[in-house]
Amino acid sequence: MASFLSSNASVPLDDPSPPFTDASTMEVPAMDPALKSIQPGGGVVMSIELAWGKLRRAWLNRVRPKYVSKMRDRRQGHRGDLPFEPVDSRDMKYYRNQDSYWWADADDPFLWRESLPFVRVGLAELIVICTASVLLALIAGWFWWPLALPFVLIAGLVAWFFRNPRRQVPGSVGTVVAPADGKLVEIVEFDDPVIGSAIRFGIFLSIFNVHANRIAMPGRVVRVRYRPGKFMNALRSESSKENENMDVELECPEIGGRIVRIRQITGQFARRIVCWARVGDVLQRGEMFGMIKLGSRTELVIPHDEALEIVAQVGEKVCAGSTVFARYQQG
Repeated sequence: MASFLSSNASVPLDDPSPPFTDASTMEVPAMDPALKSIQPGGGVVMSIELAWGKLRRAWLNRVRPKYVSKMRDRRQGHRGDLPFEPVDSRDMKYYRNQDSYWWADADDPFLWRESLPFVRVGLAELIVICTASVLLALIAGWFWWPLALPFVLIAGLVAWFFRNPRRQVPGSVGTVVAPADGKLVEIVEFDDPVIGSAIRFGIFLSIFNVHANRIAMPGRVVRVRYRPGKFMNALRSESSKENENMDVELECPEIGGRIVRIRQITGQFARRIVCWARVGDVLQRGEMFGMIKLGSRTELVIPHDEALEIVAQVGEKVCAGSTVFARYQQG
């Protein structure tokens, strides 16, 4: 491991940023009480979708009482702190990280949306922005057709941004995969207050990258922490400390139950972190757990020991769930 770091001049040996986790964050409960939804930063489209959900529930309760009763009988869990009485799984989209109601896959008539080639949590943005862009393109094109092109381009870029391509996930025990698409901009060795001697991988995501985040190693979620912050350029190393961010820590059995941390960080234009992981969830390597909307940074911190072999290099283009960052030698 040491030979890798010393032989790669593009890898910084000293961590210029403050400690990854400070003492104040350790006082926060395992599941941060500030997390009332999977998108704590809110947003205009989220508000529109929640308002639409309220109208949909009122309509279903009035017009389709049998459907409402059937879905009520099939749901599991309890209401908890949910601010309304849900009808079906669509109402839980923004509350998947809460201790509340849920439906088994066999009882979810909307599970098919997970198989669409777009990230499900971005469907509302996709529909709203693309519809508005197409309407503006039609209006502009009625005056002069070249005026429609910018709006058509916007619709195409938004659809491209929210795409969700399938990934081939390596299955070898001890394999560490990229948690995000983008460019690997740093590999840093440092002392982490929770993990101890650690390696941090920093990934920059442009607006052209897939923005779904995936699990780097299989494990059980033991801590989720959210912190509001600034919206600095995600290429700046201090953005990991200053910008709005979300930490997900997993206890990974493949490395003896040690902790692996994934940090989602907003960028200059990306203002919305989405994360539906909650404490107790058992997640698999390559499994999607959230996304960051419209350009950002994702960091992965893993334990550093003699069994660790780093295979990724700074400057490399990486794909979430499939690009191998490192391997822990077994036995």
